[in-house]
Amino acid sequence: MAISVFDLFSVGIGPSSSHTVGPMRAAAMFARRLKNEGLLAHTASIRAELYGSLGATGHGHGTPKAVLLGLEGESPRTVDVESADGRVEEIRSTGRINLLGMHEIPFAFDADLVLHRRKALPYHANGMTILAYDTEGAPLLEKTYYSVGGGFVVDEDAVAGENPIVPDDTVLKHPFRTGDELLRLSRETGLSISSMMLENELAWRTEAEIRSGLLDIWRVMQACVARGMSREGILPGGLKVRRRAANSARQLRAEGDPQAHAMEWITLYAMAVNEENAAGGRVVTAPHQRRGGHHPGRPALLHELRLPRLHRGGEGGQRRPLPPRGGRDRPPLQGERLDLRRRGRLPGRGRLGLLDGGLRPGRGPRRLPGAGGERRRDRHGAQPGPDL
Repeated sequence: MAISVFDLFSVGIGPSSSHTVGPMRAAAMFARRLKNEGLLAHTASIRAELYGSLGATGHGHGTPKAVLLGLEGESPRTVDVESADGRVEEIRSTGRINLLGMHEIPFAFDADLVLHRRKALPYHANGMTILAYDTEGAPLLEKTYYSVGGGFVVDEDAVAGENPIVPDDTVLKHPFRTGDELLRLSRETGLSISSMMLENELAWRTEAEIRSGLLDIWRVMQACVARGMSREGILPGGLKVRRRAANSARQLRAEGDPQAHAMEWITLYAMAVNEENAAGGRVVTAPHQRRGGHHPGRPALLHELRLPRLHRGGEGGQRRPLPPRGGRDRPPLQGERLDLRRRGRLPGRGRLGLLDGGLRPGRGPRRLPGAGGERRRDRHGAQPGPDL
């Protein structure tokens, strides 16, 4: 089975690819089907019902917002996250929704968007059914979709079939199934892992398309970090959790000497991404722990590694996103390394300062209950870094 990097890393909105990206795509698919089958102009009302996990936790995960925006034709990749909440509130207050931005119909938020908290559909925990009716109340179209993780959506017909998901059988230049096979290929070919991945990606796209696509993903990651470090207030979801990244960023900038506090900056970047994800901002979703989801450590580490202060080269020393076009690169696991465990470990610093709401200048770390006042150190004497 062949998997492209663009299948693994996709641009969407938080806080959950299963609960926001998938439902938005499913709702947009339904609206486009109405148009393609010539039913859009005859649609007088529409009803969406969410089941299983979507129904039980949908409000906290922003699923209703995702469904409404999808019905209006929005895509997780391009939706304006700044105006999204305002548009949903407008639908609620006016009782009108504009399907695909071209056909406006009445829509009662509480009656036409139903979250079944204790009902589930047969094939997957994240199920939703959307129905369209004409002016007489007769059904025009009914479809059931499943958000199966990572933003991927399948309809009921595909799930009920013998082969609901068809593997990609594209022949790759460097096929592998395990990490050991990947390392063996690297030794045999003399290519770095990134060079082999580039040659594999050429099975689907041109090199220019690959580089452009990866840079687009990287720009979304950068924008997510920057936005998370600039926003304040209360995160949505009803728990009244206050954003902390912006305040911590101000305190870290006041500390000066960013290289001495590299781990604190990495933790801050991860916190900023986490808060943007929780707020429904635009993020890059990627599988982790065998599930489709979002992991703040990836953009945080990439953001830190890009900055010239952590490696030689000054302002021109940015890491390249792909190896040069010659294809051959230095063998893996050789060359410079960034020791994230030991860099910037200063007495009284570390993750506790950020996780309790900010840095605490001039004071040692807060003692953990039941820890006897001692912080665990590894065999090198370094305090443990943040869990990214």
